[in-house]
Amino acid sequence: MRFFSFVIFSSLLLKLSLGDVGTATSYGPPYIPTACGGNMARQFPPGNLFVAVDEGLWDNGAACGRKYRIRCVSGNNKPCKGGSIDVKVVDFCASSPCPSTLLMSSDAFAAISRFPRAKINIEFTQ
Repeated sequence: MRFFSFVIFSSLLLKLSLGDVGTATSYGPPYIPTACGGNMARQFPPGNLFVAVDEGLWDNGAACGRKYRIRCVSGNNKPCKGGSIDVKVVDFCASSPCPSTLLMSSDAFAAISRFPRAKINIEFTQ
């Protein structure tokens, strides 16, 4: 019985730890032009749930169009709302250095964080 409990517990931990971790901040309009779709408005998904990614995720532009599921895990003053959201990569964070792993549109950031100017710790999976 202990072995069975251990196996279930281990599989739950493995499932919870399959995502990557990083940081997220928000950015606001204007959102175009982007590195992925230029000035095309149709590149943005419904609800404006999109992100720009840092050099580590950019992959020489191969990140364009990728979808990520993002969950806020921590930050100062308990910013996380709970739950997760799905976002689409539409841009590259050209700032050097980029302030976070993912720069989230203000709408996407507001969906998972209580504070629009916070820097939060996130878990994300493709």
